Amino acid sequence: MANLIVFIVYFIVVLSIALYTYRFNRTHADYILGGRQLSGPVTAMGVGASDMSSWLMYALPGAVYLMGLNQIWLPLGILLGAYVNWSLVAKRLRVYTEVANDSLTIPAYFDNRFHDRRHILRLIIALVIICFFTVYCAAGFVAASMLFMLGFNLEYTTGLLICGALILGYTLIGGFMGVNRIDLLQGALMFIALLLVPLVGLHSLGGWQSTWQQLELADPYYLNAFSGITGLGIVSFLSWGLGYLGQPHLLVRFMAAKNVHALTIAKRICLSWVTILLICAVVIGLVGHVWFFEQPLVNPETIFLVLAKELFNQWWIALLFAAVLSAIFSTAAAQMLVSSSSLAEDGYRAFFRPQASERELLWVCRLAVCVITLMAMWLAVEPSSRILDLIAYAWSGIGAAFGPSIILSLFWRDMTRNGALTGIIVGAVTVLVWYQASAIFPQIPLFGLYAILPGFVLGMLGVMLGSRIGEKPTKQMLADFDRYQQIFRQTRV
Repeated sequence: MANLIVFIVYFIVVLSIALYTYRFNRTHADYILGGRQLSGPVTAMGVGASDMSSWLMYALPGAVYLMGLNQIWLPLGILLGAYVNWSLVAKRLRVYTEVANDSLTIPAYFDNRFHDRRHILRLIIALVIICFFTVYCAAGFVAASMLFMLGFNLEYTTGLLICGALILGYTLIGGFMGVNRIDLLQGALMFIALLLVPLVGLHSLGGWQSTWQQLELADPYYLNAFSGITGLGIVSFLSWGLGYLGQPHLLVRFMAAKNVHALTIAKRICLSWVTILLICAVVIGLVGHVWFFEQPLVNPETIFLVLAKELFNQWWIALLFAAVLSAIFSTAAAQMLVSSSSLAEDGYRAFFRPQASERELLWVCRLAVCVITLMAMWLAVEPSSRILDLIAYAWSGIGAAFGPSIILSLFWRDMTRNGALTGIIVGAVTVLVWYQASAIFPQIPLFGLYAILPGFVLGMLGVMLGSRIGEKPTKQMLADFDRYQQIFRQTRV
């Protein structure tokens, strides 16, 4: 009963925020980018909550619970990647997307940055986004359905249907501004949940020192960050950070900030929030290993939820479940918006209805949200799908495809459309081939390397080589780049 009451209250609040922001969605530009009016705190929580999703609540604690501190390299790579993204990309992308004909989406930014009149680059990018983000959304649906199974004793399929309906409902109504306002609430819930569970868990086990001693007695190698992992494994974990440079659902939050000064505030808030939550997620895994040492969990990825049930009364458990739901919903909603905007802005408008009215495009965006939701739910029908596997696949594909082109487009004046196109295709194809090769040749150690690293490296080479082939940058492209550099330098004064 407590779960149901808290869930109803949570959803009423979420829906109220979505309804409040509905009146601001007058055009499709408002619906997909919020009119570039996000404040620093809203931007920070938008980036943080839409990034730290089900993998933070499920996958990371589960991996530490099962394997030990040799999993610490993953959050270290994530934290490093987040820092680089905020430091090198955030402000530059905010400035350049406005200079590049006020681009509303990542595909539109590339289209305008390289003056691609045939929109080939725009189409390829939109297809890659839709392909990988649908898989990413499916990971969120799997996680949410597992939550409904544990919290409400529902069948997996029933939970999946409820999850899809709820996310679809508030995303359709609130649009980009609504999703970001809701992320403020969801970020706060995530923070409370991930702070409470390890603190109460440590207290129940007699404190940090007692917990550490019990872990050492259980397995002296469990607390060794270098035990049971190869150099290739460490590099793979650290390379997760490369994915940040190319994730459209995070990059659009930079584009939507009201100005670059808001991004300075957002950077401090977001990185502090992320650091604390990553530490808490690791500690949850450690506490869970002691707590369930004699009776190991069948599914390690449920460690957060099961531990919460052991430590708290029903009302606190209900609040913690709502926090997990918040983490899942925030990412899924952000990715659905990015995918739907690609369908509407970069597909429908660019190729079929260039003269479409703002109202028409707004409803096409909403229809596209429905299509993406149904596709993701179809992929999530199989309940045995491992959340971390789905996320790892989508994260590497998106990061390797767009990361090299994003970073070089902001720093390299002579980059061309051919370079961007080559880098995106090479990065995405490398990830796809790498996953297939690792399944066919598991005995070859090299294929144990996380696919984003070879994909990113080859994608970077593709951009450089492709930019040397064919047409050189036009005078207008060079003038736009110089104007962007000048504006960016002025913002630093």
